[in-house]
Amino acid sequence: MPPPILVAGLDARSLLLEVPLLVREGHTVESRPSARTLLLDIVRTGARLVALGLEIPDLTTAETIRRIRASSLTRGVSILVLFPASTSPETEAEARDAGANAVLRRPLDPVVVEAWAAKLLAVTHRVDARVPVQAQVVGSSRAPSSPHFLGVTRNVSANGMLLASPVRLDAGLDLDLEFVVPGIPARLRGLGRVVREAGEVAWPYVGYGVEFLFMPPESRAALLLVVSGLGPSTIPEQDPDASHGIHSTLRRDDWVYEIRRPVRHLSSWQAEIRRAPRGEWRPGAAGPFFVVEGPSPEVAVREARAFVSKQV
Repeated sequence: MPPPILVAGLDARSLLLEVPLLVREGHTVESRPSARTLLLDIVRTGARLVALGLEIPDLTTAETIRRIRASSLTRGVSILVLFPASTSPETEAEARDAGANAVLRRPLDPVVVEAWAAKLLAVTHRVDARVPVQAQVVGSSRAPSSPHFLGVTRNVSANGMLLASPVRLDAGLDLDLEFVVPGIPARLRGLGRVVREAGEVAWPYVGYGVEFLFMPPESRAALLLVVSGLGPSTIPEQDPDASHGIHSTLRRDDWVYEIRRPVRHLSSWQAEIRRAPRGEWRPGAAGPFFVVEGPSPEVAVREARAFVSKQV
């Protein structure tokens, strides 16, 4: 049985009614009469999620959150705050600044609150589970410098992805994302936020850590299935001929381009292109560059070669 969800400052029964996901997944919800009791029981019970309201008798909501985040024994728990509609913007902002993962106002949107609950329950026990993928990412934002771009994801977790972007993205920028996880036929969609620059992604791409803020329930369910190891594996099979998945290589000036063996995506085929400086190139070690698509493996490779031939 999963550890209980601890509640302080609101009615635990209302949480079960507003978030049916908790009942479906067998979670119990337990009330605590004070912030002091809550802090002690987070450690004792191994709770992964705490839900807070305004009616905590011994501390304010924001101070309760600060106390949770201040201790190495409790700071890893996810914190969901539910406020009445009449709550002031200042109180809401204070809770966010104190370290709440999500602050929502009643009446709650069922889709939004279930998506947040699923994400926050996943944080503490799945945050390190990263699934390697080689997939195209279509992103768009409201920023004039990057309204629409085509990138590549190197791995995904329940909470975000490592994105290789052809354009520079500002920290805190929100992105509408569409991407594919091998083994899942449908395109996954979600809202993400750039939270860090990732130096492990090779030039000419710029790497970013992107946190998922919201995913439609069907997309989130498919992603959690894969990340938890219950769905189709996305880890590439061992390459018996030691070709590192490379179909062919081309040299253009001072660059070596790898055209990867095409992989099926829905009714088409995708071929990833990687490249590295000629003097530093080693098979399989080149950085991501682009992804092309075609109706067959042969056409995808032909499109990849045509794309490389246009590079100066």
